[in-house]
Amino acid sequence: MPVNSMLAAKGRNVVTAAPGHTIAEVANLLASKRIGAVVIADPQGAIEGIVSERDVVKAIAEKGAAALGLPVREIMTHPVQTCSPNDTEAALMSLMTVKRIRHLPVLQDGKLCGMISIGDVVKFRIEAIERESDEMKAYISSAG
Repeated sequence: MPVNSMLAAKGRNVVTAAPGHTIAEVANLLASKRIGAVVIADPQGAIEGIVSERDVVKAIAEKGAAALGLPVREIMTHPVQTCSPNDTEAALMSLMTVKRIRHLPVLQDGKLCGMISIGDVVKFRIEAIERESDEMKAYISSAG
């Protein structure tokens, strides 16, 4: 299944924050939206980085509570690995495994148009396997 189909089913909304937001503000955003990563973008919407829950935990582990007041630009991952709407589940699984990442912003014509997580990929892959199984069972039943 291509990324475009996954986005059509799950939605294209992407939560972003500015590089000057504090780590505490981004942590609150992650918690309130129940998401695992936030894209860090400039005022024109260009991707500058990405911050995940892991990045926040690492910052707190290294710097203590004082980390929460730091600008998120100090902990964001950059450059950001991205994907396109035409990429496949298999390509995403491979990329996420090799790069050890769980979130991929989706870019179309250089613009942010969605976000895919490893959870999204697994969900859609399981649904495809279940569909194939049901089709195979129906075929076997009709042939008998």
